[in-house]
Amino acid sequence: MRETPRPQGTAGDAEPVLPQPRPGCALAHTTGASGSGSPHRSDGRPPQTPRGARHTGRHGGPGTTPPVPGLPTVHSPSAPRAPFSAPLALLTPLALIALLALCTWQIAAHGPLRTYDERLGRAISGSAFPSPVAEFLADLGNTAVAVPVLAVALGWAAWCARRAGGPRWWLPPLAAAVAMAAVPALVVPFKALIDRPGPPGPLAGETGFFPSGHAATAAVAYGAAALLLPPLLRPRLRRPLLVAVAVLNLAVAAGLVRRGYHWPLDTVASWCLSGLLLWAMLSLSRISQGDGSSRSSPGG
Repeated sequence: MRETPRPQGTAGDAEPVLPQPRPGCALAHTTGASGSGSPHRSDGRPPQTPRGARHTGRHGGPGTTPPVPGLPTVHSPSAPRAPFSAPLALLTPLALIALLALCTWQIAAHGPLRTYDERLGRAISGSAFPSPVAEFLADLGNTAVAVPVLAVALGWAAWCARRAGGPRWWLPPLAAAVAMAAVPALVVPFKALIDRPGPPGPLAGETGFFPSGHAATAAVAYGAAALLLPPLLRPRLRRPLLVAVAVLNLAVAAGLVRRGYHWPLDTVASWCLSGLLLWAMLSLSRISQGDGSSRSSPGG
C-alpha cells in the first residue's frame, strides 16, 4: 500500500499541507465526495463512459445533461410539412367533370339516360307529395332567398377573420362571392347550348332547362355558407351543419322536379357545376390558411 508523503515544512507547523494534483498523477479519491477536486482513477484507466462515446440521439435533438438518447419531443416550427397529394386533390373535380360530361352528352344526344330521366321526372311530378310544400322547397333556390343567406355568412366570416388578425382574412369571403357570381355565368351558356325542353307543367313548351339555375344557386349559396361558418362554430355543430345543407339541397331539387320546373338530371348537372365552384373556393381558403401558418412560425 502506497503511503501518503508527509508534508514538507518547519517543525512548528501545526497543520499538514495536502498534496496538490499534478498532470499525470494518479491519486485515489472517494467517488461522489464533495470537494474531491479533479477526479482521477488510481489505475490510470479511462472512465467507463467516455464523453466522446455518448450517444445523444439524432442530430439537433433536445436533451438533458448528460444528453438522453431518443427521438426529439419538440418539432421545429420551420420544419417542412408533408407535401399535399396532387392526385388526391384533383380526384373530386375530375369526378365532377366526368359526371357533368356524361349528363350533358346523354341529354344532347337523346341517349338512354335521358329516357330514364324523363320517366323518373314524370313519376315524381305525379306523386302524392304536397304541392304547396314542393313549391316552398323550390323557392329556397331563388336568388332572393339564397343570396341574402350567403351575404350574412360572408359578413360574419369576414368580420370574425379580420378581428382575429389573420393574414389574407378577406380571401375566403371573396372566393365565396366570386363563386356565387359565377353561377349565372356558367348556367346561362349551358342552357342556351343544350336547349332542353321543360317537363309537363307550368313551364311546358319552353326550352333551356339544363342545368337548373335554382339548384345551382341553392347549392353554391348554402354550400359556401356551410364552408365559411364551421371555423366559427363549435366542433360538435360543424358536421350537423354540413348534413343539413346537403339535405336542404336535396329538398330543393325534389321541389323543383315535383312542381314540374326541371327534370332530375337538370339538378344533378347543377350540383356538378356547383361542386366545382365550391372546390375552387375551398382550395383558395386552404391556401390562405397555409400562408398564415407559415408566416406565423418563427422559421417562416
